[in-house]
Amino acid sequence: METHSSSFSSLQSYLHALAHTPHRFSRCAPSVSSSYEELSRVKARSGSNMQKTPRWFDLVGLGIGGMVGAGVFVTTGRASRLYAGPAIVISYAIAGLCALLSAFCYTEFAVHMPVAGGAFSYLRITFGEFAAFLTGANLITEYVMSNAAVARGFTSYLGAAMGISTAKWRFVLPFLPNGFNEIDVVAPAVVLIITLVICYSTRESSAVNMIFTAVHIIFIAFVISMGFCRGDWNNFTRPGNRNNPSGFFPYGASGVFNGAAMVYLSYIGYDAVSTMAEEVCNPVKDIPIGVSGSVIMVTILYCLMAASMSMLLPYYMIDVEVPFSAAFRGRKEWVARVIGVGASSGIVTSLLVAMLGQARYMCVIGRSNVVPAWFARVHPKTSTPVNASAFLGIFTAVISLFTDLNVLLNMVSIGILFVFYMVSNVVVYRRYVVIGTTKPWPTLSFICLFSLTSIIFTMLWHFAPPGKPKPFVLATCVVIAISIVQVFHCMVPQARKPAFWGVPFMPWLPSVSIFLNVFLLGSLDGPSYARFSFFSGLAVLVYVLYSVHASFDAEMEGSLGQKDVEILEESAESEEASQKV
Repeated sequence: METHSSSFSSLQSYLHALAHTPHRFSRCAPSVSSSYEELSRVKARSGSNMQKTPRWFDLVGLGIGGMVGAGVFVTTGRASRLYAGPAIVISYAIAGLCALLSAFCYTEFAVHMPVAGGAFSYLRITFGEFAAFLTGANLITEYVMSNAAVARGFTSYLGAAMGISTAKWRFVLPFLPNGFNEIDVVAPAVVLIITLVICYSTRESSAVNMIFTAVHIIFIAFVISMGFCRGDWNNFTRPGNRNNPSGFFPYGASGVFNGAAMVYLSYIGYDAVSTMAEEVCNPVKDIPIGVSGSVIMVTILYCLMAASMSMLLPYYMIDVEVPFSAAFRGRKEWVARVIGVGASSGIVTSLLVAMLGQARYMCVIGRSNVVPAWFARVHPKTSTPVNASAFLGIFTAVISLFTDLNVLLNMVSIGILFVFYMVSNVVVYRRYVVIGTTKPWPTLSFICLFSLTSIIFTMLWHFAPPGKPKPFVLATCVVIAISIVQVFHCMVPQARKPAFWGVPFMPWLPSVSIFLNVFLLGSLDGPSYARFSFFSGLAVLVYVLYSVHASFDAEMEGSLGQKDVEILEESAESEEASQKV
């Protein structure tokens, strides 16, 4: 019987594998899985199955709980004071529209292929293993960083609830670089406790989330009513300090979009909901309602809360760490304490949902053999991916221990935007290309041309000098982009129609999502791109040094195993024939 030795069985085997990296990369990187394989053979690598318990109302609760805690209570103060001013309301509306369009793309895939891998699985069946791995690596980085950021935000609000300064909860190590020298012991403790909860049971995790989310919604209604009753409408347009820019748009349109890029962290929860597809009772009905419904409801809540905060204080007086609690500090101390308690409970639900999502992403990535299969194991008693949950929980706790909130937020925003951009492209490719039946080049050309036009528009918006030619050039870019979509829509027919649920107005809605994601990516600063490039380069290095060889080994073992089965079947048939003779 033919066998294939592992690339990692010895140093000599590994060096031999490295010498064949180009060949293996060319073979494995573009390799595409199928929906059937993801739902059967790949899924079986986890051993036990995940229990199908959540319904649509569970998904809505998970979506609201996952998004609201992170967004309003962590990013709003910073985005309003530094970027958007009172127009933070518009920033949230833009980010919400972008998230909703991306949510439609996620929903189409989740209904068609209800597995726990989310964007990773969607790219693996369209653009191949390498694109999926690069996206999956950014997803895991995004989740770890965002959860660490939210955990540090929990420390700030817990201090506000107890009337204790955040500085007293943390201490500085002077020998560490700035941004990484402020040690927070509360944040990792919270992360580790939630890790234990999600390892125990998905059903219990959902019940805990529903309880905390219900309490949190009451606090949100309280904050909105206090802002509209006690706030001053003049803070929207006349802040009262001539040393600061005034008006509803103190930093102009660019400030609004910069703010939208930062608060996009707020919508990370809905893609975590899509990773629950494998555990949902009725994916066709529950996922569209759960994902899209939660995004719409949360966008409305965000806009109302941002408006409430803008009415309570002039934008330049908003606290970047705890904006809502600080808005009442010195005037109604008990209100500040109540908001601190409510924000803390909301942040707990946000952490719980996001950590559920990150573990399921890692579980499915483990099934694909590009990371050790140990991560793919589902515990037979708890029916949860315990290994992935524990590993990422500990890793998140370590990051939250020492990394500054601003560093985390910038890194997370670019990771989210990149992943959402990729999913929007994938849904277009999936609709118009069937491998072996249709040619992919018209669709790939459209994706590249439209993305390039979006990049040019973004560059002109941010870097072209102001003047009369600028609006004309920008309008020209918009006309070209619309023309590209219209020509593609008229000349290239759809190769497949979704059997159950699909993104409406194809390819217009995904194209708008692509444009908005590219534009928001252009609103981020240089250091964000430097960090993103570093982590992406690190992911490529891991793929070249480990993942491509592990994937090649699995492919060889699978093909040889299939040959063995065929040999056994042929021998059985020959024996039967000889017996008949």
